[in-house]
Amino acid sequence: MVIVLTACSALAGGQQAGVDLDGKTVNPLDLNAGKIVVLVFLRRDCPVSGRYAPVVQRISQQFSDSASFWLVYPDKSDSPHEIRKYLQDYGYHLPALRDPEHALVKLGHAQITPEVAVFDSHRHLIYDGRIDDWYVDLGQARTAPTTHELEEAIRAAKAGRRLAKSEVRGVGCYISDLE
Repeated sequence: MVIVLTACSALAGGQQAGVDLDGKTVNPLDLNAGKIVVLVFLRRDCPVSGRYAPVVQRISQQFSDSASFWLVYPDKSDSPHEIRKYLQDYGYHLPALRDPEHALVKLGHAQITPEVAVFDSHRHLIYDGRIDDWYVDLGQARTAPTTHELEEAIRAAKAGRRLAKSEVRGVGCYISDLE
């Protein structure tokens, strides 16, 4: 818990959080007062990330009144042009950030894409990990997920509840260059 609070304090203090596709520094935790913030970590070259696009869009629309979603691209080599093309190819209409310094990756404890970090309205990290259990292993998916961790985390944040499991690692592609 101390690590999360320290990280939140550091970002609130003005340190770089992420970079929008126009090159401006953006801290999504500062821009969404009173709302839950969901960071969705994706890699353009990860097929699992691509398969989750409709799921992420459906959940972001379902909770648009109470949660603000941000797509975060941690690959240092991704250009704004490449990310814009990815957004267009997958029909995304959510704000996107580059995270070449991994400030948001560290804040959200992300290790794999796709994974999410859910912050309550007080900016406490209440969940980090997979979206659901659709993927059992790389190349091995269920016909439909049996758990829905992201949706449960948002509901818990709305109700001010804690989750039984606040971290569940995902299946997908590792984020490179993590320290």
